[in-house]
Amino acid sequence: MKGFDPRWKDFPDYIIGITKEIWEERKIATLHHYYSSDIIVRSPGSLVVGNKDVIGATMATLSEFPDRTLYGEDVIWSGTPEDGMLSSHRIISTATHLGDGVYGKATGKKLQYRIIADCHAIENQINDEWLIRDQGAIVRQMGWDPKDYARDLIAREGGPENCVRPFTAAMDKAGPYTGKGNDSEWGAKYADILGRLMNADMAAIEAEYDRACELAYPGFVNGYSWAAADRFWMGLRSSFPSAEFKIEHQIGRDDPLMPPRAAIRWSLSGKHDGWGAFGEPSGADVYVMGACHAEFGPWGLRREYALFDETAIWKQIALKTG
Repeated sequence: MKGFDPRWKDFPDYIIGITKEIWEERKIATLHHYYSSDIIVRSPGSLVVGNKDVIGATMATLSEFPDRTLYGEDVIWSGTPEDGMLSSHRIISTATHLGDGVYGKATGKKLQYRIIADCHAIENQINDEWLIRDQGAIVRQMGWDPKDYARDLIAREGGPENCVRPFTAAMDKAGPYTGKGNDSEWGAKYADILGRLMNADMAAIEAEYDRACELAYPGFVNGYSWAAADRFWMGLRSSFPSAEFKIEHQIGRDDPLMPPRAAIRWSLSGKHDGWGAFGEPSGADVYVMGACHAEFGPWGLRREYALFDETAIWKQIALKTG
């Protein structure tokens, strides 16, 4: 780990370790050290530039959820310490809504939800990030429907003219990381599967997924086998049938004591012009930032974790429909 503190044994140890330090050990000030001053953080709900705003958002989240934990399920990564490394960090988080904040008055509700964070690090510092939280799971566990939450958020942010705009490719800013991952066969295999699904080849599920596959989808929805995978991917693609699907980043790894696995960050960009998981077609221009992890076994894809922010999609639809 050239250029990194020697206490980290490898890159996953660094990513999991600093996450625990910042959030659970309350060493928020270490963000001045671990994050560059001009870091770009892209999430489905917004684009944030600069460490100062990241620190402010971290403190606001901990004020609202003071007992929040972040358990690192996996870190799928590519690159080298010399040239920079990209981690796709899958997290399962628990929290209790004990403070007032962006989710409204404290409810005391206990939450579980997943996050996938893609971070570029070099010289012991992160300087580029793509972050997706399962907002659908969060708001549902608080008693909201994601569509209603999005509408309420628009109102609380000052209405359609003044609210925070969800992330789109048009608002993106170029950061220091320009890589596309690695050339592992497992990343290529999963990218091919997703490309087939987005091209309406739903038969790819039965052909490529283990019949006993375990599935984790937005809204903290857990399922098994082919029908659950078909329902999820069909519901998404049928909502945006003419949207452009793009693989933004692709990693595959085959590590000791781990199954072969892949991390894909992707996007759907286009019109909400079909019936599906997002209801009646609205004609809204929608950008979906998505991330997936997959694990493979002897009978095909055996575990899949897919994330996007349902509330950010509903917010884009609401801004069109009024």
